[in-house]
Amino acid sequence: MIEVQKDSNPYLAQFERVEKEAREHGPSWLAPVRKAAISRFIEMGFPTVRDEEWRFTNVAPIVNTLFAPAGAARAEVDRKATAPFRFDPAAAELVVVNGRYAPELSTSGSLPRGVTVGSLATALRERADLLQPHLSRYADYHQHAFTALNTAMIEDGLFVHVPRGTVVEGAIHLLFVSTGGDQPIVTHPRTLILADANSQVTVVESYVSVHDTQYFTNAVTELVAGDNAVVDHVKVERESEQAFHIATFHLQMHRSSNVSSHTVSLGGALVRNDICAMLDGEGCTCTLNGLYMIGGTQLVDNHLRIEHIKPHCDSREFFKGILTGSAKGIFSGRIVVHKDAQKTDAKQTNMSLLLSEEARVESRPQLEILANDVKCTHGATVGQISDEAIFYLRSRGIDKSAARSLLVFTFANESLERIRIQPLRTKLKQLLLERLPQGRLLQDAI
Repeated sequence: MIEVQKDSNPYLAQFERVEKEAREHGPSWLAPVRKAAISRFIEMGFPTVRDEEWRFTNVAPIVNTLFAPAGAARAEVDRKATAPFRFDPAAAELVVVNGRYAPELSTSGSLPRGVTVGSLATALRERADLLQPHLSRYADYHQHAFTALNTAMIEDGLFVHVPRGTVVEGAIHLLFVSTGGDQPIVTHPRTLILADANSQVTVVESYVSVHDTQYFTNAVTELVAGDNAVVDHVKVERESEQAFHIATFHLQMHRSSNVSSHTVSLGGALVRNDICAMLDGEGCTCTLNGLYMIGGTQLVDNHLRIEHIKPHCDSREFFKGILTGSAKGIFSGRIVVHKDAQKTDAKQTNMSLLLSEEARVESRPQLEILANDVKCTHGATVGQISDEAIFYLRSRGIDKSAARSLLVFTFANESLERIRIQPLRTKLKQLLLERLPQGRLLQDAI
């Protein structure tokens, strides 16, 4: 019998509904995983500021809000509503509305033969043998409460499988849409991406809202890169500024795989990105790139962990933040080099730009090195716009407001230029400029 904490009661009731439906439609091997996950969630409870990993991020607003399950309602979302979030009409686009796959809003584009994209719920029924070795095997629900809650509540989400030797030329866009409602709702979208040996694929995850309402997105993505696989992954978070967004991204890399993952956070009242990369094969190359721009009372917490398990692997972390108002940013980046991971080359950089006196940043770059033949560096900077740079631009006829916007854009653009998908990169630059004073006037010049 599970002993239930008071703040866990609503989630236990939701779990009982999910478990009942899963017994009827889901694979039998997932049932014990669900039960173990909900038991672990109840045992741990929600994290508090007394927990070292959460001491700068207070999730009390999530704990103290009663979120109802989203249900299957999606009548108000049509292609017109999702159009502003598209970046390439030719891209395959899979749409999830309030946590459930929406086939009528999705298109598979012209994907190569053998590539599987679609509903996770359908894949659990039809491709359980393919999912069983991977789903819930990487994202650690034993140590992370929100991951445990998501694992217990797995109902639907998205599944992408690229077979051995297959090259996908265009991007696959995974679009997660929240509508909100008359009362706050919660969704637990789950994504599994399998890139088999010698495959190549680009995947974009977008989390967006069609209304500025309060809701809670608790997402988990697991990405497995097989031997020699090349994966370019981008996550764009554009949720309602009243929304809570907690996300876990786990990357499992095998021999000589090459993965770049980019995280762009623009919305949300409270956003937490937990990113873990396991370099579990010789010769891996991993790049984690991030950018966030927030204001008001927004909070964004990027929590990164890269584990070098095997030798001859390279990793790069490069995260930037732009803050105004009373916004708060947190960066925690840990590089762990295991004792057998000789010839590791790892570098971590965190840079933050404060545009107001009230904005705050906490930066915690960390190295944990157990091998003796490695090259590892880390660094962090927090600063404001240079008065000398403003003076230089004004001396050339640019007014102060435009000069500040140009310098902010230049600071952010270094991160955006690392995104290889040209239509998405252009879209993100436009979004950034729209947030800056006189930014629209700078578009033509830039």
